[in-house]
Amino acid sequence: MTSSAWSLLALFLAALLVLAWPVGKFLAALCNERVPRWMQRIEAPLYKLAGTEPGQSMQWPRYAFALLAFNAVGAIFLYALQRLQGWLPLNPAGMSAVSPDSAFNTAVSFVSNTNWQGYAGESTMSYLTQMLGLTVQNFFSAATGIAVAFALVRGFARRDDGKSRGLVGNFWADITRITLWLLLPLSFVLAVAFAGQGVIQNFDAYKTVQTVEAAAGPQAKTQAQTLAMGPVASQEAIKMIGTNGGGFFNANSAHPYENPTALSNLLQMIAIFLIPAGLCLAFGRVVGDMRQGWAVLAAMTVMFVLAVIAIIPAEHAGNPLLGPLGVDQAASALQGGGNMEGKEVRFGIDASALFAAVTTAASCGAVNAMHDSLTPLGGMVPLVLMQLGEVVFGGVGSGLYGMLIFAMLAVFIAGLMIGRTPEYLGKKIEVREMKLISIAILVTPILVLAGTAVAVIASAGKAGIANPGAHGFSEILYALSSAANNNGSAFAGLSANTPFYNGLLALAMWLGRFAMIVPVLAIAGSLAAKQRLPVTGGTLPTHGPLFVSLLIGTVLLVGLLNYVPALALGPAVEHLVLWK
Repeated sequence: MTSSAWSLLALFLAALLVLAWPVGKFLAALCNERVPRWMQRIEAPLYKLAGTEPGQSMQWPRYAFALLAFNAVGAIFLYALQRLQGWLPLNPAGMSAVSPDSAFNTAVSFVSNTNWQGYAGESTMSYLTQMLGLTVQNFFSAATGIAVAFALVRGFARRDDGKSRGLVGNFWADITRITLWLLLPLSFVLAVAFAGQGVIQNFDAYKTVQTVEAAAGPQAKTQAQTLAMGPVASQEAIKMIGTNGGGFFNANSAHPYENPTALSNLLQMIAIFLIPAGLCLAFGRVVGDMRQGWAVLAAMTVMFVLAVIAIIPAEHAGNPLLGPLGVDQAASALQGGGNMEGKEVRFGIDASALFAAVTTAASCGAVNAMHDSLTPLGGMVPLVLMQLGEVVFGGVGSGLYGMLIFAMLAVFIAGLMIGRTPEYLGKKIEVREMKLISIAILVTPILVLAGTAVAVIASAGKAGIANPGAHGFSEILYALSSAANNNGSAFAGLSANTPFYNGLLALAMWLGRFAMIVPVLAIAGSLAAKQRLPVTGGTLPTHGPLFVSLLIGTVLLVGLLNYVPALALGPAVEHLVLWK
């Protein structure tokens, strides 16, 4: 790690902490359903239209049914919009209908907060589809994740008073308030900031310009370049705030119209972590013990810093095959040597590697560099961050409830070691909870490993590999890890926009999202129905360095047990071959 890399990391974390504090305070108010009267008056017509009352709290099955129905309708609407976009307005580039398999994959992708893109946005989606379809789902999918986190936190915080047995909140009130009072204001402020940095925001037709090289030559007319336009800043804001990651352009945040400056790059990274960090602090406020929130945030931060310490030196090490030729050093002279392949010069190695760690730690999927061009060990870092379950900050909502699942597993393991009934925040973790925790933890590894096995056996799966050998295996493993953990980034050497991969990855995305959410909501309902036990001399402290270490160890242990064999076949083998 260079001094500039340490400075960038310190600046990023300091700015994140300062901004996360007020966001966490507001999130706690939303979770506790403490909304000012003027907000309630604005919300009232929406609840009347939906036929619900915000004060009517739900049992977890009803909450889960409302959540699943809402997202299923959103997927159907988004699919239809893509298939009909050729006949709809706001389509100055004349985009035709998206193919059925690609439309299905994209609908599932954006509804599940994965935002995997097997297409080039500027040559596939109309402005209407981008705004009314993709951007709307960016808001709703993010709000869904936060709503689930709220339900679980309420399960810990509530006492069984005989009247509210097992109630976890009102889904319609949660998703309305999260969207109206959190995601929309933050996205508006960020969109204005992005526009100030040069991110475009318009409805113009695509522009044809002459390149600098062609201006003086006889072939000027044949050297024209088409520049895509569009409402980019508005989508870019919720793409980051909601840890969505779907780019307006195919190059995503490496495109100068999406991410033009070093400042916009820093703002994007902070935006990705802002709500996940704020939710940790909100968790501490809601359960009445800020130390609990700080402990979860500390565990996330330690794992994230370790990931950054691993990826940046790996990229600075460069490619040993290019070193003797002088190519590596010449291409990265301004960066002090290292692997500049697939990276933007305006960001360099440090900012690109940090962005790769941020986006895969936080289930965002936005990229400002080509992950397929990372060194083997550098590429393994984002792969491992996803495979840990997207709990190192994680997606909005999903990071917190995923980490709390691991926290309950950690206290269960500790309880076995000391011979006591495990409890977390005064709630006993019993047989029912452990069965649900096991389902929530194991669903994504099963999807990743089984899906990878199917892809490397099937001829249609092997046909998409551009780089045979260990790297080709890593491309498939990365795609399934990204889909099942709802990240959305890719080793883009894999040709995934085929009926086989569109179907396989859509299945992984849907189950990776909702087959985990349902057990989490069931746990929330079970905890909400339990009495909150008082702290005694035998209670395991869950707020100190010992518990933070236990929590980190539990996350790493589960991840390593699931994925080490697969990682050995991919990035590890590729590294040994490259450096032999």
